[in-house]
Amino acid sequence: MPNIKVFSGTSHPDLAQRIVDRLGIDLGKVVTKKFSNLETCVEIGESVRGEDVYIVQSGSGEINDNLMELLIMINACKIASASRVTAVIPCFPYARQDKKDKSGDEKLTELMKKSNEWKFREYVPDMYTGFFDIPVDNLYAEPAVLKWIKENISEWRNSIIVSPDAGGAKRVTSIADRLNVEFALIHKERKKANEVASMVLVGDVKDRVAILVDDMADTCGTICHAAEKLLEAGATKVYAILTHGIFSGPAISRINNACFEAVVVTNTIPQDGHMKDCPKIQCIDVSMMFAEAVRRTHNGESVSYLFSNVPY
Repeated sequence: MPNIKVFSGTSHPDLAQRIVDRLGIDLGKVVTKKFSNLETCVEIGESVRGEDVYIVQSGSGEINDNLMELLIMINACKIASASRVTAVIPCFPYARQDKKDKSGDEKLTELMKKSNEWKFREYVPDMYTGFFDIPVDNLYAEPAVLKWIKENISEWRNSIIVSPDAGGAKRVTSIADRLNVEFALIHKERKKANEVASMVLVGDVKDRVAILVDDMADTCGTICHAAEKLLEAGATKVYAILTHGIFSGPAISRINNACFEAVVVTNTIPQDGHMKDCPKIQCIDVSMMFAEAVRRTHNGESVSYLFSNVPY
């Protein structure tokens, strides 16, 4: 693949390496360090003049530092006369702050989208792409999730897809329709962030395998309460499939003590440490989707194939 360079930020170098391995190219040379006052310094170690540049940086870990690192890398490549700069963002930073619940709240997702530095093309998985005034390709985890369900849950034809909140209804109906099974949802009320006050199950899960599907899990209080609710309602087994497994605070201990058969996440966020601490966590590799999106964009091909298919 001529005239293409892929660089990795420090948030998820393993995913970046998997992407270039599938593309058959080497990862670009970049040095990232911090000064004594903790300012970020980025040095691009090779020429990008006239090149089609892709920067892989996920919104995980030290989010603010990683975001600043990404912006500095973008600027460095633009100054060095790259022909195009594309940000590959497996997990979009501040994605969970996408609603204005009361006066004074800031919709930080919209703020991120309107930032003056977003003058590049990007891949944002499972994120609403309105408000962007630049080209955006929103990659979905759904094809990989469907493939995992069919290959790993033998009773999937007797399953029911469940959303742990009303906001995920569209997501679960799409998956349920493609599997030709029914769906249910759980209505929840929160006292405050990361704390659920009550849950009401809408749908019949009795004698079925319940598959909870959500876009992300942070402290995992919601999905663990939801799993208990599903077993109380007669579900035979409970799985959880989550696009982004953040797993902060008490998340791992909660999952270890919960009734899940498995908690499945993608590797948009590094998961090796989580999987070591919790044997219930399994990981779907989505590097092939990002690699194919990069290849298709570089060659001027349509990316829409990836909305419903997993590349091989």
